[in-house]
Amino acid sequence: MNPLATDWPIKQRSDYCHATRRPFAPGELFYTLLYRDGDGFRREDLSEEAWLNRNENIQPFSFWKTKFEPEVSAPEPLPKENAETLFRRLIVQADAPPHACFVLAVMLERKRVLKQVRAEEKDGRRTLIYEHSKNGDVFIVEDPKLRLDDLERVQAEVMQLLRQNPAS
Repeated sequence: MNPLATDWPIKQRSDYCHATRRPFAPGELFYTLLYRDGDGFRREDLSEEAWLNRNENIQPFSFWKTKFEPEVSAPEPLPKENAETLFRRLIVQADAPPHACFVLAVMLERKRVLKQVRAEEKDGRRTLIYEHSKNGDVFIVEDPKLRLDDLERVQAEVMQLLRQNPAS
């Protein structure tokens, strides 16, 4: 079971500053902050100005600086589910296979679809925070600490999932 899948639904990056409500300009640097909010997380995107003027006594769970790039939508040429659509579908499922989610995240990172923006360590568990490079969606993936002898089995599992799940 993926304990993080039900903690925080995927929320897209905002097109504007949470504090000032000013739209971000293409290429503008801004900060993304994640706050623990009850059992889940709340996201805020802040301009550099709002970041400098924030209340520093209120500490986020995690934060990072990134560049705003407007989302460019292109039609999906593949009718079959690809690694990204499979990852998006699995990561929100309560019973998602954590090894498969982790391997798909790493695959998408290598293809520069996702970028790891943070790694958090707590109670011996490592949590990786990824951001989609085009639209700013945030994904929280637990590191299952795969061993080398697990890789072949997990790769086969991911390939099987990609073959058997046509895109909707």
